[in-house]
Amino acid sequence: MKQTILVTGGTGFIGSHTTVELQEAGYEVVIIDNLSNSNANVVDGIEKITGIRPAFEKVDCCDMEALEGVFKKYPKIEGIIHFAASKAVGESVEKPLMYYRNNLTSLINLLELMPKYDVKGIIFSSSCTVYGQPSPENLPVTENAPIQKAMSPYGNTKQVNEEIIQDYIHSGAPIKSIILRYFNPIGAHPSALIGELPNGVPMNLIPFVTQTAMGIREQLKIFGNDYNTPDKTCIRDYIYVVDLAKAHVKAMERVLDKPECEAVEVFNIGTGKGLSTLEVVEGFEKATGVKVNWTYAPRREGDIEQVWGNVDKANKVLGWKAETPTEEILRTAWRWQQQLRERGIQ
Repeated sequence: MKQTILVTGGTGFIGSHTTVELQEAGYEVVIIDNLSNSNANVVDGIEKITGIRPAFEKVDCCDMEALEGVFKKYPKIEGIIHFAASKAVGESVEKPLMYYRNNLTSLINLLELMPKYDVKGIIFSSSCTVYGQPSPENLPVTENAPIQKAMSPYGNTKQVNEEIIQDYIHSGAPIKSIILRYFNPIGAHPSALIGELPNGVPMNLIPFVTQTAMGIREQLKIFGNDYNTPDKTCIRDYIYVVDLAKAHVKAMERVLDKPECEAVEVFNIGTGKGLSTLEVVEGFEKATGVKVNWTYAPRREGDIEQVWGNVDKANKVLGWKAETPTEEILRTAWRWQQQLRERGIQ
């Protein structure tokens, strides 16, 4: 039996898919989540896919006493994958203190408990937002690109959390960390048993696309059509959530079992190519045959014009690669939305 892994935010979009991949790789998983942006029923979907029900504890990582109770209850935890965080750029501009409180305190609490309970490694869910708007000569952006001033409080929490990890390990803490800077996760598990399920109005593009296609939302707004890009809309590196989840498994194997793993390592996790917002919307229509009612709207504060990743390091060192075609990814998102309608959820 492989090691026991704690997945914070494990009922969320990326956390649930990563839990599936961890269990299928033979790990035991303990999920903690405060359910602020997810649903406990996700655990049922994980069980249906893998045949294994992960342990689940409703805990907020900012509650130090409750968090320590998890480590006492599950003393065999050897690694942590930390997803639990507030994550919407626009919301972070409106509620900066909430973002700083949630995103910084949760990580600090975990790091403080790791040596006490002999937890060896932590995979930190970071983001390409730490690069800000890279200059043209730095695209596709590598792990060595300059860290730019964050364009949102959300992005700044990722930068500060990376620095916290670096500083803590530099101080002599007996742990290792792999920081995964990933780009824009989209899609759903091919089983359509788990996927992205935002509470309220979606903050991300794909759920808004699928909800508009389903008639739940009246119209999709593409924010900004005056950017310096070929079709004037923002460009992002959209990665399939299942491919992304598999990268976390590779990172956990490395941090726990590979002596050559350095104390702190950083990897970009993306596809290596950029797609514009308009290309994604038109690609969805082509992949599914469903038309989306959309219009242009003014730019949104905090949005970066264009960014996509150089992922050579992850390909070579982790032995990982994003392999799923975009059309298939978009079809999984639509199947998930259809399945939600069948279940009467949306």
